[in-house]
Amino acid sequence: MRPSAPAANSPVWHPFTQHALRASFPTVVHAEGASLITADGRRVIDAISSWWVITHGHRHPRIVAAIRAQIESLDQVIFAEFTHEAAESLAARLIDMAPGGMTRVFFSDSGSTSVEVALKMALGFWRHRGESRPRIVVMQHSYHGDTVGAMSIGARGPFTEDYAPLLFDVDRIPFPAAGREEDTLESLRAILRRGVAAALIVEPLVLGAGGMLMYAPAVLADLRRICATQGVLFIADEVMTGWGRTGSMFACEQAGISPDIVCYSKGLTGGSLPLAVTLCREEIFEEFLAADRRRTFFHSSSFTANPIACAAALANLKIWETEPVRERIAALVARQSAHLERFRDDPRFENVRQSGTIAALDFKAADAGYFADIGPRLQEFFRARNVLLRPLGNTVYVMPPYCVTGDELDAVYAAIAASAAAVA
Repeated sequence: MRPSAPAANSPVWHPFTQHALRASFPTVVHAEGASLITADGRRVIDAISSWWVITHGHRHPRIVAAIRAQIESLDQVIFAEFTHEAAESLAARLIDMAPGGMTRVFFSDSGSTSVEVALKMALGFWRHRGESRPRIVVMQHSYHGDTVGAMSIGARGPFTEDYAPLLFDVDRIPFPAAGREEDTLESLRAILRRGVAAALIVEPLVLGAGGMLMYAPAVLADLRRICATQGVLFIADEVMTGWGRTGSMFACEQAGISPDIVCYSKGLTGGSLPLAVTLCREEIFEEFLAADRRRTFFHSSSFTANPIACAAALANLKIWETEPVRERIAALVARQSAHLERFRDDPRFENVRQSGTIAALDFKAADAGYFADIGPRLQEFFRARNVLLRPLGNTVYVMPPYCVTGDELDAVYAAIAASAAAVA
């Protein structure tokens, strides 16, 4: 017997949800490829990879098999006291795949925690060197997660104003909008000349929750170069942009750069289980290496390097090695580009843009931004069309799994085209 949709009095508190405006949620009972199947038999196209995590498709057989095999031998172990083969193998493989210069891998559980780890690494690095560098530099409109440190370095606004007493101050550089890139670079130079910055952290090439804002690889390279010249650490938050989303394995590759610290999550396990890593250069690790236990890197979680999650990640890397993933990405990039063309001359849309497999466009609306009135109406329209899209206000974006079929993508863009008239 299939379960029914949860009742309005369900005790569950859903994320990023105003329950006063939504009473119930469909129950998903099965998933395969780019589809979610609900209890009432609907097949929903997962056009945003279930919040950007699913890469090869739901329930990829290799990842499912790896999870089953691992749980038969080792489910969980305290990582402060032991190690295990899945973590060791995964760390070694990640070092080989990541931009050059990374030598250490710290495991955590989510994108937010991987960023928290990066911030603590950067601040601790300078403290152990005896230098006062207490400031973090961030980019306008950025989003790095919802834990306190990650909120502190993200955009301030309705998302964070309730928690303002908890947040620390940061220095912000403007987003490098087309034609204004030099303003961003000069702002960074001016901030770094003060000599108090520990690190710059950026989302490479695409600012996700900030509105799918995109900038050129050359700008990313310039940001890295300025940090290197001034001796400031450069942190790349590739939680969303990694694992093929921007067309290359990692976004930093397109700029030809290697950060000092880099964060990966979401697609690390193919989207099957929560796992995150923060990679760093050896000189950062060495500043925490001492006989004095007070110099220990004090960060952990109960499930650090969970063996099952690590096994899923290893299976994901095997898929990248043995299946034509890059060819699938190239085909998806081309199909996304072709679909976007129909909107470039449509007066109801503007700022049609793409970075690899990520496509986005803005509805022309009286109000813009995350709280644009059109957002909830668009979401309800797509829901009725069995397409999972969650507009960022008046911004609609498409970020599907790489296995999405041509017919499925056609249906997604047909829904976007139809929505313009339906919600006007």
